Amino acid sequence: MSHRGDVAPSAWLLLVHQLPPRPTNARVKTWRRLQALGAVALRNSVYVLPNTEACREDLEWMKSEIQGLRGEATVFAADSIDAFSNDEVIAAFRAAREPDYAALVRDAGAMTGAAGKRSARARRPPDLARRARQLRDRLNALDAIAYFPPANRDEAAAAVAHAERLAEGRESPPAGDRLDVSRYLKRTWVTRPRPGIDRMASAWLIRRFIDPRARFAFSETPPAGNTAIAFDMYGVEFSHSDRGCTFETLAARFGIAAPAVERIAQIVHDLDLKESRYGAPEAPAFARLVDGFRAMYGDDAELLDHGMTVFEALYQSFSAEAVVEREPRRRPRRKRTP
Repeated sequence: MSHRGDVAPSAWLLLVHQLPPRPTNARVKTWRRLQALGAVALRNSVYVLPNTEACREDLEWMKSEIQGLRGEATVFAADSIDAFSNDEVIAAFRAAREPDYAALVRDAGAMTGAAGKRSARARRPPDLARRARQLRDRLNALDAIAYFPPANRDEAAAAVAHAERLAEGRESPPAGDRLDVSRYLKRTWVTRPRPGIDRMASAWLIRRFIDPRARFAFSETPPAGNTAIAFDMYGVEFSHSDRGCTFETLAARFGIAAPAVERIAQIVHDLDLKESRYGAPEAPAFARLVDGFRAMYGDDAELLDHGMTVFEALYQSFSAEAVVEREPRRRPRRKRTP
């Protein structure tokens, strides 16, 4: 991801302006231009950008445009902003871009979802490549003004990369049918170092339901070739998707729908995506366990093994509970009277 200059978090550029009441469209025009630059409004008519050479040039041009509309404008630098801490200003930049990246994720998901309804042998629509290019252009435009990228930026980048692979024929659309487990046996599954809740749960799911002899390795980048399978990495098949976290993606793609697995998915979903959709009572305790494991074990393989053991215990507990709930209640026998 590239930006137009090095950002100094403690140095800002402010544009303070005032526009005449007419023409009436001057305010809308100015607002749209400032939005396109990635500027954030701190107060009415006060906008801020990081103090870089490129941003200085942009705001100076805005100053000229406002003056051309018979308005008044001033551009000045500040190491701090009254009533706002630097962290609050940075948070405002991230909040401003988060809906834009979320919209990109939705649109990319809609495109890949539509492609997935076609069979792998069907001819791809002629506009698929054009739509993928449009998504990439949108991502590049957002990155250019995301001076402090929000948390969902990487998700958007992965969604766009997935759309591009589909458009170029480098990846088959996700099928509605269950994947053939036999194609995934005796393989090495690669994920990022320092596994957390989603990677621990996903590794457990792989070893219990897909390949009991699955091996795991760790890398910052997806593996090349077809000998290893990447999971919970940016821009790969088995990762976050419109289904949710990586655990949910794997369960859906391989048709793993046991009730105990669904309950685990709810815990992993809320913790990994920082949501409270399901509110499972076990979730806070699991978050503590994962944090504790990460503090105890410096070796990634050992950390993953302990995490998988805990998920196996949870699965056994949920499965036993489900069996008890399914057993019919026996009516107490009545004592026979002599």
